[in-house]
Amino acid sequence: MKNKVRQLRQAANMTQQQLAELVYVSSRTIISLEKGQYNPSLLLAYRIACVFGTTVEDLYCLAENKALEDRQYEDLQ
Repeated sequence: MKNKVRQLRQAANMTQQQLAELVYVSSRTIISLEKGQYNPSLLLAYRIACVFGTTVEDLYCLAENKALEDRQYEDLQ
């Protein structure tokens, strides 16, 4: 799932380890999130959004991700 975690973290001059400590996960989890290889729990997504002063919807590009998924489903029909 596309997200802005890396972009916001770098803009805040924050390391992956620093973000991980703020949201109570390992740096490996942050790495996986940034690569789009792991979808977080709602609570983790909310914690990250709070760190950056944004919303979960914006952090995880939910409108854009929904549109992409909708197109994939439409192509199957």
